[in-house]
Amino acid sequence: MSHHRIVITGIGLTASNGNTLEEYRSNLLNKVSTIQNIETRFMGTVHAGVCDFDPLKYQKKKAVRIGTRAGSIGIYCANEAIENSGIDWENQDKSRVGVYVGTTEHGNVETENEIYNISQYDYDIRFWSHHHNPRTVANNPAGEITINLSITGPHYAIGAACAAGNAGVIQACQMLQLDEVDFALGGGVSESIHTFGIFAAFKSQNALAQHEDPTKASRPFDMERNGIVVSEGGCLYTLERLEDAQARGAEILAEVAGWAMNSDATDYVLPNPERQAQCMRAAMKRARMDPSGIQILNTHATSTKQGDIQECDAINEVFGKSDSTYINNTKSYIGHSMGAAGALELAGNLPSFLDKMVHPTINVDELDPQCNVGKLVIGEPVELDCVDAIFNNSFGMLGINSSLVVTRFQD
Repeated sequence: MSHHRIVITGIGLTASNGNTLEEYRSNLLNKVSTIQNIETRFMGTVHAGVCDFDPLKYQKKKAVRIGTRAGSIGIYCANEAIENSGIDWENQDKSRVGVYVGTTEHGNVETENEIYNISQYDYDIRFWSHHHNPRTVANNPAGEITINLSITGPHYAIGAACAAGNAGVIQACQMLQLDEVDFALGGGVSESIHTFGIFAAFKSQNALAQHEDPTKASRPFDMERNGIVVSEGGCLYTLERLEDAQARGAEILAEVAGWAMNSDATDYVLPNPERQAQCMRAAMKRARMDPSGIQILNTHATSTKQGDIQECDAINEVFGKSDSTYINNTKSYIGHSMGAAGALELAGNLPSFLDKMVHPTINVDELDPQCNVGKLVIGEPVELDCVDAIFNNSFGMLGINSSLVVTRFQD
């Protein structure tokens, strides 16, 4: 593998509190959560993060109808990222563009809806959608993007549970370093709120958040936290080799300096702090950095009792002696956007390279002593003298862990 430096040149996103990076960042700094109550089949009212982007900005009505919500989210994010990158897309060699989209699960929404629909017709399969197969194949979100943007290079969706957003970025970096592509879209998407199954499963595990005020339901590290807020969303980055970005005069937003992924190999659901710590150390080793060089660490913490504690144990083990690392959480605003989480949470912190602000963790009324980790930013933003490096944790079920190190670009 070559040692090309890989840089981020564009960002496209949609989250429950923003459809552009500027709107999203403003709401983080102003402590605005937009978690709301929705009605879901068989369960009634649940808390959720809902996106309000316009799918018809980049798709025709027919494409939206026959495609998927995840596909629409991906298409919106991809188009926004490409526009943000300033690349001459019309003259770009589309056979040298790769699309790598992280997902948690895909196809559940469509399958649930189609089964429910035919149940209204005594399960007569004549009423089953002929769009079912392309909607539910694992590569769907990435594939819909390639059709929309006429991309003929490689595409696939990356199933990495809630580490998938980071995994999409990592895969894009690796393919660029291998010279398999010249331009890549990497990140993650999630359509999870449109399936009752995910809500029902978390509820059966006693891990679904409940609060009288939905905007306060997602509360990592708080003593009264009681579970996850399920959210939809997406974030895709345009990534390029440094020399290619410089040759076209691109504005470079950040450099991906290091990454790592590993597996707990211990449990289906409960995380393993020892393996998480190993993952963090491996990412810093690749970046040739130590904890003291990291100014912001974005936690994965989902507001589950044990999950938050386990991650804090891992962070204390790795970053415990660093007095220069400030720690925050983004799920407290937008809930858990599953396959999009890593990518969206990284995006929330990237503007810190310019404004030097660390957005706070909100909804922490009483900090759990077992989550008392380092310089945890709670309640109000903190302004730093400089931000040179951001560390992004994203962990998932079946023990998959990912960590990213992103640095302020310096030639």
